[in-house]
Parts: sequence; structure tokens; C-alpha cells
Amino acid sequence: MPIRIPRRVALAAGALALLGAAAVPGVATATGEASSSVSSSPKPTVVLVHGAWADSSSWSPVMERLRKDGYPVRAIANPLQGLTSDTAYVSSYLSTIDGPVVLVGHSYGGAVITNSAASDPDVRALVYVAGFIPARGETVGYLAAKTSPSIPLVSTAVPDGTDVSIDPDHFRDAFAGDVDETTAADLAAVRRPANTKAVSDASVQEAFRSIPSWSLITGQDHAIAPHVQRFMSKRAGAHIEEVNASHAVMVSRPGAVTQVIEDAARSTR
Repeated sequence: MPIRIPRRVALAAGALALLGAAAVPGVATATGEASSSVSSSPKPTVVLVHGAWADSSSWSPVMERLRKDGYPVRAIANPLQGLTSDTAYVSSYLSTIDGPVVLVGHSYGGAVITNSAASDPDVRALVYVAGFIPARGETVGYLAAKTSPSIPLVSTAVPDGTDVSIDPDHFRDAFAGDVDETTAADLAAVRRPANTKAVSDASVQEAFRSIPSWSLITGQDHAIAPHVQRFMSKRAGAHIEEVNASHAVMVSRPGAVTQVIEDAARSTR
């Protein structure tokens, strides 16, 4: 696919985002399925959007594999302040990237990419990794309520509402049940809370209606039940893959995540 002429974007200088991430200390980079080889033609930029109770460093094992296979990679520091404002933030970030993009969202990040991708014609594929895929008018909270049992949360009052995070005593079981205790502790140590607006803001766009999408469903997920993931993925018409992993699949099975992303990337050429 020809690379379009680079454009200048006025707000590029002010866009704040992490262009990469250092590995989480002690994070196990378990070997998943080997990524298939790709051609030497120019590759799209892979933009990774983390979800609630994580940060961009959770993508480190996947970034390592994508870069080895020749893909430009960016990992955004998702603000987690509400779907409306997070969408605007990611849309602003996308406008700074020239050329085709594969946009990837984990968990709540799936809702963010569903909305932000609609603003950028360069987004050629969407990849949902254990992700929420809301329809127009739905909230993440509405979809999360379909998961049982619910995640034990703790709340903290902040100037702009309430932040929530997973109860530390339940973090490993809810988020990272298939990684070792040290890795789970590291993930818990760097996680970021999410404002309740992340689950109460209604989704506005349905980018999956016009952009090809892929969904990796996690069969041992205690944060978003597999049957809820399947429902959303089928409704979106996504190409579906499944892996026997926890919600932290990008850490426990980075090879499987990389494979799905590269499948999506190949479709853009």
C-alpha cells in the first residue's frame, strides 16, 4: 500500500504520550506462539492502548516481538479519566502519526479505540485484546455488569470524581491469574486507577462498522468473562481468535497477542 505524503498537524507539538515503555521489573516474557514472517514492504505503525488497572509497560513483551518483526510501535499512556476525554486524547495522538496504523486496545482500551479510530482515516485495522467493544450509546459499565462475579474494587475520592482500582488482595486472581506471583506483584505496583467516568461515559462511535477488526478472547479471564467478549466480538463482526489465558494476556501470552496484531497488519497491505 503506498505511503501517503506526511501531513503537518498543528497540535502535534503538544501531544503528550509515551512512545515506548521500559519493561516492568520482573515481568516474565513467556514465549507464546511464534510470529509468522512478514514481507519486507513498509509496515503500518502499531499503536497500543492499555486499559484500566495497567500502564503502557504491560505491552513490553509484545512490543519486543513486534519490533523484532520490523514494525514501528507506539504505546500510549491512556489517561483513564473518562471515555470522552480519553477518546479525544488518543485521537489527538493518532493525528501525529503519518501512514497506516493498526490500533490495538486492551480491556477498557478497546472502548477507547472504538471511538478514537473514527476520527483518523489512517487507521486500517482494529485489534481488541480481551477488550470492550461497545455499541453506540452503551457504557463500559453496562457491558461490565454482564460479567459475574464482579471485580472487587476500592474507591478513592479525587477532585474530578472518584477513582477506582482492584482490591490489592484480589489483583492477581482478577487480572493476572496465569502469571507468577512476582510478575503479578509488579503489575499491581505500576497499575493506574481509572476514573468512574471510564465506565459511565456513553460510547459515541462504532469504528468497527467501517474498519476491519480482530478480537483475541481470553478463555481464563476473570475481569471480562469470555462469553461477554464473544458476544461483543461477534456483534462487531470481528475476526475472532481465542487463547487460554488471563486478562493479562499481553504478559502471559505475548506471542499469541503479537500473532493477532500481525495478522491484522498484513491485511492493510
